Amino acid sequence: MVASPALAYKMIGRGKPASVAKSVLTLTPAIDWNRMQARPGRNAESWTLDGLQLDEITFYGGIENGRALFREVDKRDKPLSPFQATMLAPNVAQLFEQSYRLAVGSSLSEVGSVEPATFAGTSGFRFTYSYTLGRDEVRRRGETTGAIVGGKQYMMTWEAPTIHYYDRNLADYRALVSSARLAAATSP
Repeated sequence: MVASPALAYKMIGRGKPASVAKSVLTLTPAIDWNRMQARPGRNAESWTLDGLQLDEITFYGGIENGRALFREVDKRDKPLSPFQATMLAPNVAQLFEQSYRLAVGSSLSEVGSVEPATFAGTSGFRFTYSYTLGRDEVRRRGETTGAIVGGKQYMMTWEAPTIHYYDRNLADYRALVSSARLAAATSP
């Protein structure tokens, strides 16, 4: 049986800079990752170690003012709110939570602490979140780090089941966050 191209992965080798989410955001992974060929959104892409149900990093590269973070699931009945370049970190966390709830069908979603952080060499934010999905009721945790640069949203999320997988590779996610760079200046 041949895998569908939508489910195909490409190896991202350690130590080699990689451009992500069709943007100027680049990272240098310390370990090998698998890049999912299908994209969760126009300016987004996902990487995994063990499969998307077990661990996932999603990169959001240059989400423009007025655009949704995720691909619309039901634009007519459940439209996603757009990103606004003037948002503060708590507003971005709230937008993420609301969008996530609609886009992935989360039955329970909570955002934890929102705090300042450095991302891609600029002042940004970090927040935590947790959720379950109706299909499996597995409790998952996540951490998001990002910044608004040149009026665009750049962000990374790490999420995995709270049992084993989240803590196991949290340091690998944070190493990727530390390696994040914007390859060229962005403009509003």
